[in-house]
Amino acid sequence: MNLRIADYLSVNRDVCGGDPCFKGTRIMVHLVLETLAADESIDDVLKDYPALTRAHIQAALMYAAKAVEMGKLAALVQ
Repeated sequence: MNLRIADYLSVNRDVCGGDPCFKGTRIMVHLVLETLAADESIDDVLKDYPALTRAHIQAALMYAAKAVEMGKLAALVQ
């Protein structure tokens, strides 16, 4: 899948303190990632956040993967 993260996620210091959110919402990416990490299914997330689509979830997962790849999370595992 050729997914562009920027089509689904945004960072705006005036929205949710600059935390990454799903475009057009105040739903913070970390909340959805934490929900998935707690073993909730993507379908459950979509029920909880009807403004989101499966592509939004995939963009969040790709964002997390890129953050790890770029070393942004290294301090959490040291």
